[in-house]
Amino acid sequence: MTQSPTLTRTRAQVYALVRACPSGRATTYGWLATAVGLPGNARLVGWIMAGTPAEAEVPAHRVVNSQGGLTGAWAFGHPDTMASLLQAEGIVFDAKGRVPMKIYAWDPVADLSDDERVSILAGAEATFADLPTPDDADLPPFLRDKNSPFRPA
Repeated sequence: MTQSPTLTRTRAQVYALVRACPSGRATTYGWLATAVGLPGNARLVGWIMAGTPAEAEVPAHRVVNSQGGLTGAWAFGHPDTMASLLQAEGIVFDAKGRVPMKIYAWDPVADLSDDERVSILAGAEATFADLPTPDDADLPPFLRDKNSPFRPA
C-alpha cells in the first residue's frame, strides 16, 4: 500500500508551516492542524511530527502542546534536548517547565496573512517531495480506519 495523497500533502504542509515558525517562537499541534484545514486534529499533527525525518530539516522543537508542554521531547533522544534547543533560541520556561505561550506563541492562522499562509501551503508538496514516507504499519489506528480520508490507498 502507498500513503494516501491527502496524508502526503498534509504532512508536507505541516512541515512547511513548522519551517515558517520563527526562531524564538513556539507553535502548537492544534494551531498547525487548524492552519492546514484540519481543526481538531492535533493528534494527527503530533503523529506527523513524531515521524519527522532528519533530512526534512524542520525545527520540530518549536512545536509544543496547547499548554506549552514539551510533549514531543523524547523524539529528540532525551527530553532535555528539546528544552535546550528552545532555550538556545531565547525561550525562557515558566516555573512548571512549559513555554509561556502568551509570550512566545506563533499561530500560523493569526500571525500569517492569508496570502502568506496560502503561499507556504501551496509550495509544500514540492519542497518535501523527496522525503521518505512512514511505513503503513506505523500508521496510528485513527489513520487506518476505513472511513479515514488519510487511509493508504
